Amino acid sequence: MSAAEAYLELIDITNVDWQHRAHFFAVSAQIMRHILLDRARRRVAAKRGGHAERVDLDELPDLSGERANELIALEDALNALAAIDARKARVIELRFFGGLSVEESAAVLEISPETVMRDWKFARSWLQAELSRR
Repeated sequence: MSAAEAYLELIDITNVDWQHRAHFFAVSAQIMRHILLDRARRRVAAKRGGHAERVDLDELPDLSGERANELIALEDALNALAAIDARKARVIELRFFGGLSVEESAAVLEISPETVMRDWKFARSWLQAELSRR
């Protein structure tokens, strides 16, 4: 999916009641996470003999084979974290994939900035431990 397609997917969401700017970026973070993950999976599949696909290199960040595998591992670890604590996984998604600040993340999740920071620190440590086991 190109950046233009991602934008069109965002603006075509007619049933969303945008509560504030941070809410828009929260939805954008989810979409970006899925775009990057799909691209990483296609890259890994292509290395195993999948179909070659023309990609405009200016549209999305480069995902080398190693980076693609890292992103897939991160996705698996985030899903495992979400099974334990969905809010902590959401904080990672908002901050890492969406680029939201602590305050914006707090507004989206309707929690205090201090709680976002606690969740962020815990989740990062948990993910590092989880990824080191893989």
